[in-house]
Amino acid sequence: MSLLARHSPHASHASRASHAKRSRPEGNSAVFAVFSTSAVRRRRAARRLAAAAVVSGLMAAGSIAGAGTAAADDAVQHQGGAVATLDGLQTYDQAVLHTNGKDQEILAGLFEMTVDGGGQLQTYCIDIHNPTQDQAKYLETPWNQTSLGANENAGKIRWILQHSFPQVNDLAALADSAGLDGQLTDRTAAAGTQVAIWRFSDGADVTAADPQAEKLADWLQESAANVEEPKASLSLEPNAVSGKPGSRLGPVTVRTDAGQVAVAAPADAASSGIKITDEAGKPVTSAVDGSKLFFDVPEDAADGTATLSVQASMSVPVGRAFASATKSQTQILAGSSRSTVSAQAAATWAKAGAIPSLSAKKNCAKGGVDITAGNKGDAPFTFSLAGFEHTIKAGESRTVTVPVGEDQAYDFTITGPGGFEKNFKGVLDCKTASAPAQPGTETPSSQPSPAS
Repeated sequence: MSLLARHSPHASHASRASHAKRSRPEGNSAVFAVFSTSAVRRRRAARRLAAAAVVSGLMAAGSIAGAGTAAADDAVQHQGGAVATLDGLQTYDQAVLHTNGKDQEILAGLFEMTVDGGGQLQTYCIDIHNPTQDQAKYLETPWNQTSLGANENAGKIRWILQHSFPQVNDLAALADSAGLDGQLTDRTAAAGTQVAIWRFSDGADVTAADPQAEKLADWLQESAANVEEPKASLSLEPNAVSGKPGSRLGPVTVRTDAGQVAVAAPADAASSGIKITDEAGKPVTSAVDGSKLFFDVPEDAADGTATLSVQASMSVPVGRAFASATKSQTQILAGSSRSTVSAQAAATWAKAGAIPSLSAKKNCAKGGVDITAGNKGDAPFTFSLAGFEHTIKAGESRTVTVPVGEDQAYDFTITGPGGFEKNFKGVLDCKTASAPAQPGTETPSSQPSPAS
């Protein structure tokens, strides 16, 4: 993407990117491991430390808690998966953006990211007019929590990713498929792919400067077909449960593309007696897709909370969206090495009174954030949110949508009995900068609205 810096984006980006190495992934589409050699050298020591932490974490119960998602910030909403830091634009060429009768030279190509806990990602931009931020933190995110959710061409973008560079890294074969009369390089292949993606992600009038890259972009645009969103690499549903001690709280269902995930009990499990079990009550240290996990809380446990963590190493599915925890442009995954993915779920218990559970996720369709509050206690749970009071009766659950302006930061803190406190924060980024507002959504309601 062209807009790397927050100011004077193109000149600044060109200067910074001119020193970057261009990389070409080796091997098939399942896994790639070759990135910019300069970036690899800079990160080698950090990756060794991170890898050591991951290995020891998989062996010691409780150690993996926070290995990925907590690194992004516990309060930032993340349903699980990969968490990564943007390293910048690495494989690119020139393009021209045509806007309001003016031509603007920009850079188009592949970004690289370093995954928390180990791994590397390659991504393309899907938000051409929004700049990136240096070393921005990115979270694997469902399409419906990004601009892709309302984009009828989102599936075509994934098709492009599956049928072009770097997933197709035989450039001669790619050129032949596209009917080109010349050769492609990794730079021009990346530029042509990015240009085609922008035409669908932003509806942008953009062309590649290189003739072969432009022909590739045209072929990708004309050939693209809508395909389904890829599954999340790893998530837990729900990620918050509650109940009384002396019972098993859950279930928390594992959703993953990995063959197996490591399960870690709370860090203080040995002293607290809390266990993570399966449906039969048997303690577990690993799980697969569809596994149901429970918090087994002793009857004499003091009122409290605990967190379980799951973690795996896998290639993140191509086409997964990556949204920034700040206001950096949204990206889409083009390639992945074996990378650390993780997810967490929390449990709250008490002997009497309200026993709340809280979770949050962005609701792009309604222009806000959904706060889901459950209460497994024997008394009502009353809390204030965005200036309004809500009461959840014993045994009930309710979702409230809090309106948030597009591109606006939010920060909600909800408190409950016994020192219970939960904070949710992030940025609502549901539209590309060039996308017009949908009818009726220009001025969101100032009052939270029930979603269910």
